[in-house]
Amino acid sequence: MKITFVCPPLNMTGGIRVIAIYAKYLQAFGHDVLVVAAPGRSLGRLARLLQKLRLPALPARPQRPSHLDGTGVPKKILNRPRRVRESDVPDADVIVATWWETAEFIAPMGAAKGRKVYFVQGHEVFKGQPVDRVVATYRSDMRKIAVARWLADAIERDGNRQGCSVVPNAVDRTLFFAPPRTRNLRPRLGTLFSENDNKSFDVALAAIAVVRRAVPDLEVVALGELAPVKYRDRVGDIRLTLQPAQSALRDIYASCDVWLCCSKTEGFNLMAMEAMACRTPVVSTRTGWPAEAIVEGVNGGLADVDDVEGLARAVLRVLGADATAWRALSDGAARTVEDSSWERSARMFEAALIRNETIAGS
Repeated sequence: MKITFVCPPLNMTGGIRVIAIYAKYLQAFGHDVLVVAAPGRSLGRLARLLQKLRLPALPARPQRPSHLDGTGVPKKILNRPRRVRESDVPDADVIVATWWETAEFIAPMGAAKGRKVYFVQGHEVFKGQPVDRVVATYRSDMRKIAVARWLADAIERDGNRQGCSVVPNAVDRTLFFAPPRTRNLRPRLGTLFSENDNKSFDVALAAIAVVRRAVPDLEVVALGELAPVKYRDRVGDIRLTLQPAQSALRDIYASCDVWLCCSKTEGFNLMAMEAMACRTPVVSTRTGWPAEAIVEGVNGGLADVDDVEGLARAVLRVLGADATAWRALSDGAARTVEDSSWERSARMFEAALIRNETIAGS
């Protein structure tokens, strides 16, 4: 098959990582794959003035690193930030939207561009998004592929009547693993650093402050894509690593006694799965995959969204476990994801594209 993925600006986020993984596998399976995306927006004062006056736009900034880099998957980056048009994409068998705006882009395209499929990685009705337009894409006549059952159910409640395959994300066990281990002598907590309000780093900081009152020597490490701006004065006592290599990412996960996720909403939460593969118990808000996978006392703990005290209590239960109980949590985390396979998920994704119908039992 000829398959075109239409993407938002490429970067190092988890959503782009999943697209890159599936694109690479589909290419390995013998399909002709192309990724089309616009560059990231950089509308400063001058750029906005040029746009208002309908003068030529400033040249796009150099493309930021993305998970597509080094995959060998062909990509086409538009010369400036704008919607992807029919003339930008080749004729194909399938064209895949990967975000609500890209679903709007491909909706009016002709049949020659391929059967339209909408890959949904998150319930995109959160703050800052035009809810009516987002929901309209869920109600479109495109078949959907969702990364989790809860997400398929959510878009059905929003009006999707075109069917939805569920293809769960996975973890690469050749990249993310760790031998059985004991806790650190000095407790260490890991978390995601992001200035995206949806990731709730402010909640993570507040929960960490509560934990530190009980565990004063707590060490905190955080992974992020971009350097701090609004949080630059609040991360001085956190070891922050930006855009780590995959091998370094594994080592960071495996060095932690607990991994903390504080998002308001998640389509899946790949980092939680990767941390568990590295034998790190996870404490998370009840969002995405963690809400389905975490069992208190088995592999981590859960708390409600924005519940600082609840998150802190769950972290303290993990850190306060004796050596035997913590080891059981660590082993339980590893067992939770031991059957996960990206190749299996990629085959399910391929089947959803080929049959364009719900995969039974997924």
